[in-house]
Amino acid sequence: MLDLYRLMCRIRSFEIAAEQAAADGHIRGMIHSAVGQEAVAAGVCGNLRREDVITSTHRNHHHALAKGVDPTAMMAELFGRDTGVCKGKGGSMHIADFNVGMIGANGVVAASIAIAAGAAQALRMKGADAISVAFFGDGGINRGQCLEAFNFAAAYRLPLLLVCEDNAWAATTRTTSVSAGPGIVSRALALGIEAESVDGNDIDAVDQRTRALIELVRAGSGPRLLHCRTYRLRGHTCADQATYRPSSEVEMRWGNDPIERCRELLRQQGAAVSEIDRVREQEADLIELAVARSLAAGWPDAGEAYLDIQTAGAAS
Repeated sequence: MLDLYRLMCRIRSFEIAAEQAAADGHIRGMIHSAVGQEAVAAGVCGNLRREDVITSTHRNHHHALAKGVDPTAMMAELFGRDTGVCKGKGGSMHIADFNVGMIGANGVVAASIAIAAGAAQALRMKGADAISVAFFGDGGINRGQCLEAFNFAAAYRLPLLLVCEDNAWAATTRTTSVSAGPGIVSRALALGIEAESVDGNDIDAVDQRTRALIELVRAGSGPRLLHCRTYRLRGHTCADQATYRPSSEVEMRWGNDPIERCRELLRQQGAAVSEIDRVREQEADLIELAVARSLAAGWPDAGEAYLDIQTAGAAS
C-alpha cells in the first residue's frame, strides 16, 4: 500500500509541476491533468507485468507513470526537449515507451480501445503470456470505435482488460446528460463482456478488483471491463477554469481525494505519519529535479523531423 501511495504522490507532483510549467510558458499547447484520478492508474498498473501493454488517452500522464515511464524523460517530452521519451516529438498527448509496455496515448477519443484490442490480438498471435489494457474515459463510450472494439474483443475472446475511467465529465459536458441507457457496464454486458463497477478513488478496491480480473483475462477467459468511478478535480485542460461546474460539487469531491484516502488507510494499517510524509516529500523532490533537468536539456535537431516516420509508396 505504501508503494501505491508513493506512485500516486509521484503522479500528483508530476501533474502539478506540469500545470505550473505550462503556466510559465515552458510547455506549448494544452495538457490534460489527472489530478484526482491517481488511484485508477496506480491500482490497475500496479498489477501488470512489464510485458503487458497499455494504451491511453489525451489524459495519459498518470497511466504512463504508473506503467513505469521515467518521469524525467516524460517531463522533457512535455517540454519538447531532445531527452524526452519520444525525443520531444510527441508532447503531452502522445507519450509512448515500448520498453515498459506503454504503447501509446493519443488525442482521438476512444481510439485507445481499438488500438488495445489490436494489441491483444497481436499478443495472442505471438503466443505471449501477456495482456493488453485499454484506458478510456466516460466521454468515449458513445464513440463508434468503442462498440466496434468491444465487439471484436468479445467475439474473439481477446486478452484485453477494458478500464473505463469515469470522471463524470466529457470535456465540458456532464456525461450522463448525453449518454442514453444505464451506462458502460450494461453496454459491455450486452456484448457478452463481464463487467463491474468500483470506487475509483479507493486504491485498495481498485487494486484488488484489478488483480482478480487480470487473473481471469490472463487465463484465457476473454475480455473484462472495470468501470472506475472517479472525478477530475481540474478543468479539462490546463487553460480550463471549469466554470461550468458548481464550486460546491468540486469542493465536495476534494473531500474524496484518493491520495488522502490512501494516507488515512496507511495510518490505520500502522504506518508512521513521518514515513508517509517522507514518501510524499521524496516524490515532490524527484519531480522538481525532473523539471530542472528538462529545462537544461537541449532542443531536438531539425533533422530529427525526418526520422521515426513511415515512408509509404517509396520506390523499390
